[in-house]
Amino acid sequence: MLNTMEIQNILPHRYPFLLVDRITEIEPNKKVVGLKNVTFNEPFFQGHFPGNPIMPGVLVVEAMAQVSGILAMHDKSRGSSVYFMSIEKAKFRKPVVPGDQLRFEVTVLQKRKTVWKFAGQTFVDGKVVAEAEFKAMISEEEPGNE
Repeated sequence: MLNTMEIQNILPHRYPFLLVDRITEIEPNKKVVGLKNVTFNEPFFQGHFPGNPIMPGVLVVEAMAQVSGILAMHDKSRGSSVYFMSIEKAKFRKPVVPGDQLRFEVTVLQKRKTVWKFAGQTFVDGKVVAEAEFKAMISEEEPGNE
């Protein structure tokens, strides 16, 4: 549904911090599904860990948050920004390694004005590798212009 170039029109993230390759499904105000292909070329694998490359769990959660940001931002004006507010109930079930394809499924738990609460799960080969609940705030102004 959305490729990397279209994602970059919505999110401000760029290499090496853009952690979403494709959005395959969007149900406005309800659900989004995204993909990331994890390759050995990822810059974090140089130090995490040499000889035993594992994607840091915080980056898996960040990728879920980026996917949720696409859901929250895809109908917003270009000047809007999304800010992470909290992470709860984060669990990591299995390490993510080069060659894995991450499938993120994020649903909206609650939406109040500019604050959204999401539940996300990350899958590899149909098995949950990570999950979390998190909140984000949408700002209609760019940072520093308040």
